[in-house]
Amino acid sequence: MSQPHVLTRRDDAVGVMTFNRPESMNTLDLPMVLAMEEALNVLEQDDQVRVIVVTGCDDRTFMAGGNIADLNSRYALSHYKDFTQVLHRVFRRFEVCPKPVISAVNGWALGGGAEFMLTTDIRLMAENAKIGLPEIKLGLFPGGGGSQRLMRQIPLCHAKMLMFTGDFLSAAEAVQIGLVNRAVPQSELMVQTMSLAHSISEKSPWALRLLKTSMVQGAEMPLSAALNHEAATISLLFQTEDAHEGCSAFLEKRRPVFKGC
Repeated sequence: MSQPHVLTRRDDAVGVMTFNRPESMNTLDLPMVLAMEEALNVLEQDDQVRVIVVTGCDDRTFMAGGNIADLNSRYALSHYKDFTQVLHRVFRRFEVCPKPVISAVNGWALGGGAEFMLTTDIRLMAENAKIGLPEIKLGLFPGGGGSQRLMRQIPLCHAKMLMFTGDFLSAAEAVQIGLVNRAVPQSELMVQTMSLAHSISEKSPWALRLLKTSMVQGAEMPLSAALNHEAATISLLFQTEDAHEGCSAFLEKRRPVFKGC
């Protein structure tokens, strides 16, 4: 029996999603995209999971991007209907997921793998890993959201350089331009990622959910509308028990116990 394309497990309040196609360097094709969505369904619906970590199954590859033979077989409408629409839907679901999503980039993150990373909230990268958008070398350009997300996340000149040349970045270079948060030794990647994830999971689930929602939606609004959205969202948060537990714990000089209600 073949192994699932994506594995899930839970470590206390942290859900871990692992890309599990080492023979193809976790190639991003339709079965893989649908497996990612199903894994996300599992972790989103698990009320015990407060933070999600995504990584690859070995020390070589996070995700190597699209299946070139599959892409070469497609033409305009078939690519749009059968693949791109699904890919964009699933990537957007990770981007707007109410639970924080952390990438542990353990190896090559190329093309669609780099584009997927752009949908995640926090990114740690192994020092020996590489990231890039090499589609231009195939006569293509990033079509999994990368041509739009990248220029919204780093300076425009850096985004154009990466996409126009197709060159790869080291982890240190990715940190320098603000594409990832940390470069860490390969042996420490999951240790540091899980430590960070557990630390975030101790925060109020409702505060995390509404903060992320406010930021994702606010980024797409003019500042005046975004500020109104923030005001409404923080006011809604004061309806939760967690908000008052946090304030009470501060006044009583104790650690808060957030219950997600």
